[in-house]
Amino acid sequence: MDKIKDTRSFMRITHRYLGYFLAGIMAVYAVSGVLLIYRDTDFLKKEKKYDKVVEKNLDEKALGKELRIKGLEVEKTEGTVLTFKQGTYDAATGQAKYTKKELPFVLDKMTKLHKAQSKDRLSPLNAFFGISLFFFVISSFWMFNPKTKAFKRGMVFTIAGLVVSVILLLL
Repeated sequence: MDKIKDTRSFMRITHRYLGYFLAGIMAVYAVSGVLLIYRDTDFLKKEKKYDKVVEKNLDEKALGKELRIKGLEVEKTEGTVLTFKQGTYDAATGQAKYTKKELPFVLDKMTKLHKAQSKDRLSPLNAFFGISLFFFVISSFWMFNPKTKAFKRGMVFTIAGLVVSVILLLL
C-alpha cells in the first residue's frame, strides 16, 4: 500500500511542477498551432517587399525554390524579364523584385518552433515537450483515487476523447 501511495505522490508532485514549468511553452505551442491552421490564408500577415540578386538564367522551378515561393508560376516573359504573381525576375542580371506576405517576426519564429525537424536546434525542446505531454497523460490517472466518481467519470471522458480522435483521423 505504501508503494501505491508513494507512486501516487510522485506522479502528482511531478505533474504539478512540470505543469508549471511547461505552462509558458504550452502557451507558445497553442498560439503557433492556431496560426498554422491558417497558414494558407493572409491572417495576420503583412506584405514585405524584396529586391535581391539571385543566380542568372533560373528556370521557373529553380526561381521558386530560390525565392522560397511555393507554386511560383511565370505569367509572361518579355525579353529576359519573367513576370509572376508576386513580382519580376530579370534572367540576364539575376535581379528579382517581389513581394511576400509574412507573419510578424515573433509569430513567424513561433510557427517555426512548431514545425521544427530533427536537424533544427529546437528539436530537443520539441522532443522534451512531446515526452512531457505524454507524461501528463499517464500521470493524470494518478490524480484521483480509482474508486472515486471523479476518476470513473474521467475514464469516460478519456475514452470519448480517444474515440473522437480516431474518428477525426479516419475521416
